[in-house]
Amino acid sequence: MRKFAVIGLGRFGATVAESLAQRGAEVIAIDKDPHLVEKFKEIVTLAVTLDSTDEEALRSQGVDKVDIAVVSIGEFESSILTTALLKKIGVPRVITRASHTASKIQEKILSLVGADRIILPEEEMGKKLAQSLIVSNILDYFPITEKYSAAEIRAPSNFWGKKIGELKVRQKYHVNILEIRKVSPEKKKIEKINYLPQATDVIEKGDILLIVGEEEDIERFSMG
Repeated sequence: MRKFAVIGLGRFGATVAESLAQRGAEVIAIDKDPHLVEKFKEIVTLAVTLDSTDEEALRSQGVDKVDIAVVSIGEFESSILTTALLKKIGVPRVITRASHTASKIQEKILSLVGADRIILPEEEMGKKLAQSLIVSNILDYFPITEKYSAAEIRAPSNFWGKKIGELKVRQKYHVNILEIRKVSPEKKKIEKINYLPQATDVIEKGDILLIVGEEEDIERFSMG
């Protein structure tokens, strides 16, 4: 099994780290914010608070031994320095998420410092919009890697009242459910989030599911 480092635990980085861990991968989750790191201590192999532009700190946590590193840092300067440093310490593949305001020049800079793949938010948003227009149950959609994506799905009606294990989600659809969000019909607000639900948990009408898998599998799952 490959080893991963995910640096930056905002929405994108958190989803990557959680979905990789859900699939049994060894994951080092890193952020400068101790509150974000704390949330991942029971989810990933190792969750640490450190400055990703500090070479010694990265080596001390074994980041130089991972196969793939995903950089999802909002500050562009830190993103560049982290990407370059990861390549310097020998990480074979570095995937860097560009900022929402990234220009072609910034993209070029990330390539020059060694990013093996650059994820551009505007392009990914276009893909997400197209996906949501095709499948009405998909509320939100965002690619994680070249192969896997995450999506927020309105629970299909034929899933209502059934346990996850009964639906054989992983065997039949090849996706993982990371969260079940319980929505109040009256207030139309999320009242409860069930993180990493178990086989005995029941999907109910109005639930919103956060799932991860390949695009075709997500589409099949969303249609029930």
